[in-house]
Amino acid sequence: MRILSLLGSPRANGTTHTVARLIAGGLSCGGAVEEIALREKHIRPCRGCQSCAAAPHACPLARTDDAEAVFAAIAAADVVLWTSPVYFYGLPAQAKALVDRSQRIWAGVEAGRPAGKGPLVLAALAAARPRGEQLFTGSLLGLKYFFASFGARMADTRTLRGLSCPGDLLSRPDLCAGLERWGRDWAARLAEARP
Repeated sequence: MRILSLLGSPRANGTTHTVARLIAGGLSCGGAVEEIALREKHIRPCRGCQSCAAAPHACPLARTDDAEAVFAAIAAADVVLWTSPVYFYGLPAQAKALVDRSQRIWAGVEAGRPAGKGPLVLAALAAARPRGEQLFTGSLLGLKYFFASFGARMADTRTLRGLSCPGDLLSRPDLCAGLERWGRDWAARLAEARP
């Protein structure tokens, strides 16, 4: 099973990277996990030029950055684990740029091109803010439709509040164990579903 961990944080070894490692440790059951840190990728923002609206639904930026390589990794995965912080009730800039650049894929699907059978998606979002009724709503909705353009479905999510640094997470062994257990539970479900 090919597992892809997409790290949406601009900070190396931050809270959501720690979250990703805990979940992936359980999910992989000791196997390999491909990790892509979006902060290390050059992803230019969508210019809103509408070139992708018409067939062949191509983006003029496709050959100028790493967005297409990330899209190919998503399409090739069996499972995608997305982790990112939430800033001002939304995804960080680099993660949002990737989501926006998938407009060319969505435009193709809207025009009738089959989306294909995409990966199963697990998402974990963390915020330093301890409250806010709609804190994760916008990010989760955006991710749902981003992954839908690949034919994928958001199978499960975890939202974590009040975590501004890895120490906030690591000081809660129950939460750490729960994240790893969540990964193991999904690994067991996926193993049972295999023919």
